[in-house]
Amino acid sequence: MFPSQMLLKITYYLDVISSWCHWSEPTWALLKSRFGEHAEFQWKVALMDSSGMPKSRPQLEWFYRRSGTMVGANHTIQSGWYVPQLEEYLAPNLVAEAAIDFGIGRNDDRVRLAIAEAGLLHGRPTSQLAEAIAAAVAAVPELDDKSLNDHAASAEIEQRIRVTTAEFHALQAPQRPTYVLENAIGDRVVFSGIVQPEPLIVTIEAMLADTQAQQEYDKSHELMPQ
Repeated sequence: MFPSQMLLKITYYLDVISSWCHWSEPTWALLKSRFGEHAEFQWKVALMDSSGMPKSRPQLEWFYRRSGTMVGANHTIQSGWYVPQLEEYLAPNLVAEAAIDFGIGRNDDRVRLAIAEAGLLHGRPTSQLAEAIAAAVAAVPELDDKSLNDHAASAEIEQRIRVTTAEFHALQAPQRPTYVLENAIGDRVVFSGIVQPEPLIVTIEAMLADTQAQQEYDKSHELMPQ
């Protein structure tokens, strides 16, 4: 369902520790700033599994050098967060999801960005629940660390990120970030692995224009025959 004033819904599927999602964050922020009046924005967790994980720290650092060069980055991503034995990184994603129930909505990026930056920019071991909690509380002091810890460790929160991860896989999208654009007249577009804003902007503008045109027609013309 769409709120009455919204013409478009944009869902961003991500893993908190994904470097490619990190490179996409400026695009996400730009889209929210540019289209926030007409679009509803939300993010959802799509856990990476072993198939998307590097096999070693040197391989991870090679990926970081390549992706940083591709996007023209002016900073380097750190690998200190990486734990070779882990096939998925539950803790940072659990904390980001749990924070939603303490007033951090799906349109609020503060907690997940703080955790991502703690690991990717500062090399902190955010695979540990306590470290992810510390990053979250530092960014949003009104959060209570014990309450957030207990909620993040609950079966309910893990089940929620398993559900949104299954939603992501149902899209048959190969990469994170994945953006799903849906307008109020039933059109849908999926971008997977795109981090630059231009193709998203062009598509959003087209989807908004189509929605507005159809709604204006429906207001000023006869109803469709049954």
